[in-house]
Amino acid sequence: MARDAPAALVAFAEDWGRHPSSTQHLLSRLARRRNVIWVNSIGLRRPSLSLADMGRLADKALRMTGLKQAGAGRAEVERPERLSVLAPRAVPWPGSQLAEAFNRASLSAQLRAEMARRGISRPILWTSLPTALSVLGALGERAAVYYCGDDFSGLAGVDHAPVSGMERRLASRVDLILACSQPLCEKFAAERTVLLPHGVDLELFAKPAARPSDLPDAPNIAGYYGGLSPWLDFDALVRAARSLPDWRFVFVGPVRCDVGRLAAEPNVALLGEKPHAALPGYVQHWSVSLLPFLDTAQIRASNPLKLREYLAVGAPIVAPTFDAMKPYADLIEMVDYGGDYAAAILRAAADRGRDSLRRAAVAHESWDARAAALEELLARFDDR
Repeated sequence: MARDAPAALVAFAEDWGRHPSSTQHLLSRLARRRNVIWVNSIGLRRPSLSLADMGRLADKALRMTGLKQAGAGRAEVERPERLSVLAPRAVPWPGSQLAEAFNRASLSAQLRAEMARRGISRPILWTSLPTALSVLGALGERAAVYYCGDDFSGLAGVDHAPVSGMERRLASRVDLILACSQPLCEKFAAERTVLLPHGVDLELFAKPAARPSDLPDAPNIAGYYGGLSPWLDFDALVRAARSLPDWRFVFVGPVRCDVGRLAAEPNVALLGEKPHAALPGYVQHWSVSLLPFLDTAQIRASNPLKLREYLAVGAPIVAPTFDAMKPYADLIEMVDYGGDYAAAILRAAADRGRDSLRRAAVAHESWDARAAALEELLARFDDR
């Protein structure tokens, strides 16, 4: 049985506030009982001289110097009182031994000072990123946990070779590995790896929401929310839009690649990025939800958060077949990669009779339930 005061967590993850990630969902719930020091991302690739990278470096510099609050951002997951956010003083240079040595000295000093300020000793080190390798063993931690939510060997925007090497070294030294999908589990030693699939905010997505004013007034809408990124099958989407001129195709999210061909179609609407809390209003009021992915290593290993969010709403879903779909295969209209999305959309639209079955499929997969399972796994380390 865990102690009344369970061990604190020092957690390396993405920047708090960028988006409500699986790590953020989980640790915000663990922070109801555990003290948490959240360390913002160090970075998974060497910065370039692009305007985007320079902007991110400037933002991190402001957070690092305290001129901008470390936890400031757009995320709707409220920051718990027990959770503090730290902007790391570190060099984002995966694969550099010099950067790793500097980061170990700088981060361990920074974190030990924060731990002392908060009265924390012998924490559990949690990392969702291989870049935490530099501080492993430097904090007097009682245990180390690696939470793997992505295939870093295929993830876009990552220096694959050095980051994959860091991940292998990290995985060989931690006490527990958690993976969000079965393909990711299979990368690691079975005796130390546990499958922990993503959850869903049932209260947010199952509760009826008002129709947004910018959602097109049309009887038939196929929709997607998330980043418009290179791993989406834009060719298949353009063909579907042309094949279904009486349908509206709606995309909610930031544009991260060239979408000119798709945007040029008269029945396509790009509505831009919306707050996470506003998304149920869109998906609840369109006809069919889309997961229009290309066949990539990143997608094959993924477990998209929006899959369970779509299911919680109940509307029909069109998606290609990959591992994360298998538990819900009979509730999703499957389409081959690069296949006929138009035909699949029409088949899915005729499937409204199973909305309640889709909702029921994730009724026991809330983030609260996932966090409770995680607490049981971490409890073994509390008395070390």
